[in-house]
This record gives sequence, C-alpha cells and structure tokens, in this order.
Amino acid sequence: MKNVLLASKSPRRIELLAGMGVEFDVGPADIDEKAVKADSPVKTVTAIAEAKAKAALSSDGGSHEFIIAADTAVEAPDGTVLGKPADDGDASVMLHMLSGTKHFVHTGIAVISRGVFVSASETTAVKFLPLSDADIAAYIATGEPRDKAGAYGIQERGGLFVEGIEGDYFNVMGLPLCRLNLLLLDKFGVSLTMLNRKGN
Repeated sequence: MKNVLLASKSPRRIELLAGMGVEFDVGPADIDEKAVKADSPVKTVTAIAEAKAKAALSSDGGSHEFIIAADTAVEAPDGTVLGKPADDGDASVMLHMLSGTKHFVHTGIAVISRGVFVSASETTAVKFLPLSDADIAAYIATGEPRDKAGAYGIQERGGLFVEGIEGDYFNVMGLPLCRLNLLLLDKFGVSLTMLNRKGN
C-alpha cells in the first residue's frame, strides 16, 4: 500500500505524478460530473475535483495519507466548456471551435490529508493555429482526441496545432504540478518529492 492515492484514471496524470518520483496507488473516483454545478468553468472543475477527492476518501477507508484528485476542462473563446468528446463528430465540432483561436484550459485540484481538505485551480491560455477540415479529419482518425478534454492532447499529435501557450504546460496535460506542489507545501508542509515518506 502506497502513501498516496491518485483519484484519477487519466494516463496523463498518472504519467506526470510518477515522473515526480511519487509512489502512489490509483483509485478512480466514480462521480456524476454533470451533476456538479458552479457559476464559472474554474469553479466547476474545482468543484468536480473536490467531489472526486471526497468520493475517493469514502471508499478508501483511511488507507492512504494523501488523496489527490483533479479535473480539467477547456473553455472555448465563446465561453463554451469542452469536456471529453462523446464521439468523433463531437471531437470535430470542438476542434473547429478551437481552430485559429486562443482558448483556456482550467484544472481544479483537491487534496485531502489528516482530515484537512484543500483545493485550488490553474488556468493556461493556449493559441491554436488555423486548422483545415483535412487537418481535423486526419487528427480524429488517429483516435487521439477521444479521451481528452477539448479533443486534443498537447503532449501528443495535438501539440502540432499549438502555436503557443501562456502559463503551465503541465496544466494543459491535466495536472498543474507547480500549483499542486505549492498547495502541498502551503497546507501540509510537504512537497511532491516528500510524499513517499511515511509520517509526514
């Protein structure tokens, strides 16, 4: 049993947290994300991350000292919030919305430890190149957009569409490492690299 539980099945979050040298168990939280309502995209992703952390805590039974949860959404220029596409047609609609624009990626994070519950959020602006219908069709054919908010992965082929970003690159992948580390340091006095130590 590890000291940390990541309440997420996202391959990107698993990869990022493992890349920090953190040893952890994976226990996806089963919640109805659509039932979580808030009055802004930032508040919504934060509320969903909080709900995931609380659900994981309920099923964990105190086995882990730290529970970490996150949720990511893309906000199109018109304010529409884009989650994971329902199908390839939905992915096409999303990518056409983002083509040639600046959009925003919001991630909410939540941490529970020793009865203390904290959360935060991070926003990154992403500028897309103009995309042709052929560009979008070829990208969708790879299958890559299907499990990603906004229908693209910056760390994979979707990165070819990104002209530039303002903010945390890892946030666009789904886990803002700097913000998470600062939250842990501020509220619990530990950093990501210290999480493996028992009795923190």
